[in-house]
Amino acid sequence: MIPVILSGGSGSRLWPLSRSAYPKQFLPLCSGYSLVQDTVLRLKGSVADEPPVFVTANDQRFLLADQVQALNLSGAEIVLEPARRNTAPAIALASFAALERNAESVLLVLPSDHHIENNEAFLQVLEQANQSAMAGNLVTFGVVPTKPETGYGYIKASGSGEGASQPIEAFVEKPNLELAQQYLEAGDYYWNSGMFAFRADVYLSELKRLNPAIYDAAKASWDARNEDLDFIRVGVEAFESCPEDSIDYAVMEKTDKAVVIPLDSGWSDVGSWQSLWEVQDKDEQGNVLVGDVITQDTHNTMVHASGKLVTCLGVKDLVVVETADAVLVADINQVQKVKDIVKLIEASGRSEHEFHREVHRPWGRFDSVDAGDRYQVKRITVKPGAKLSTQLHHHRAEHWVVVQGTARVRRGEDSILLAENQSVYIPLGEVHYLENPGKIPLEIIEIQTGSYLGEDDIIRLDDQYGRGTKD
Repeated sequence: MIPVILSGGSGSRLWPLSRSAYPKQFLPLCSGYSLVQDTVLRLKGSVADEPPVFVTANDQRFLLADQVQALNLSGAEIVLEPARRNTAPAIALASFAALERNAESVLLVLPSDHHIENNEAFLQVLEQANQSAMAGNLVTFGVVPTKPETGYGYIKASGSGEGASQPIEAFVEKPNLELAQQYLEAGDYYWNSGMFAFRADVYLSELKRLNPAIYDAAKASWDARNEDLDFIRVGVEAFESCPEDSIDYAVMEKTDKAVVIPLDSGWSDVGSWQSLWEVQDKDEQGNVLVGDVITQDTHNTMVHASGKLVTCLGVKDLVVVETADAVLVADINQVQKVKDIVKLIEASGRSEHEFHREVHRPWGRFDSVDAGDRYQVKRITVKPGAKLSTQLHHHRAEHWVVVQGTARVRRGEDSILLAENQSVYIPLGEVHYLENPGKIPLEIIEIQTGSYLGEDDIIRLDDQYGRGTKD
């Protein structure tokens, strides 16, 4: 089995920890690894312990590449979607990639942001799914429900199958509480996990038969692919013309090859602060406390502190999340509505829905320490051997002070080597770049001054990461 890991989501319901520019799949929420790394690591030693195919959005490619490299995943492939077109086209691209390896490849399709409590039970189900997929079935994993959940779609099994897999009678939309209770009591309804297993050729054949417009656009896009650094870029024009649809609607609800295998492994989609609270270890008062937190007379509450001391007194059933630039306080039973707060932030023209104060780039990261009317101060960290783009600015000048490591700076025609406690001034309009030629991270303090200090005042003249001005 070749793992196909879909990792292009935005995770707005876990704001303010998750932002669109650094979404939840890249965060270490349930272990010392990020969710996307956990997704890979739980397959070690299993039937699906093959180099994965990742499918992600173009604007998340460097985040994903960093996390893949940290796991030393030899042979892994990263396919970039030029636009978000839902899961059916994304899985088609992964299927074409898998067929390049093996004409009889079996795919294990996994979202990148789920949590599995009982990994042994999960791996046993993978064995069953692999056998069913090799026989030509399109397998979906139905999670055995533990409560009347209204936030998931359901799968009704027909109960007429042999062995672990059963034919699917119906896919059911998210129910109200009364219907969810009936589904729980019936015993033949499962949560729709969004995980699948099937042969790549079988999926593509069914997609072509049932939704030829998606197949044709995905095929044309794949045929126009090219490699860029660590990434596979598919044809932009063909993929942007592709209809947007999920695998459920495009294939699974229409095919006669769909089967469901029950999965009872402590699964969670970590889709809200409440679901994250549910899967974490709790203290005697039912609290989940992360970071520098002190509580008294506090019950059934989740507190996540990123940098500051957070204290809670005489409260219950709350979620409190502190980051460098935002704080969330919410009733734990209302956290499904966090995405509405995110929409309000975006509509107001603010940036906290998209970026943290610390922003990651392929060369490293920067933290916006302070800002005023005509100045901004950043702490910039550059990886060993990395280099920022050759660029200029029309509206700002910059002053760089090295606090750790060694910097090589181009300023106009000059090449300057700076050590700790040395500095350089970059006038407005001057062509320049910053490079770390050393073996340890380079840290500098950047002071920007000028009439406009936005990130879009960057005119890139050359970039080793292939980025344009707006990328």
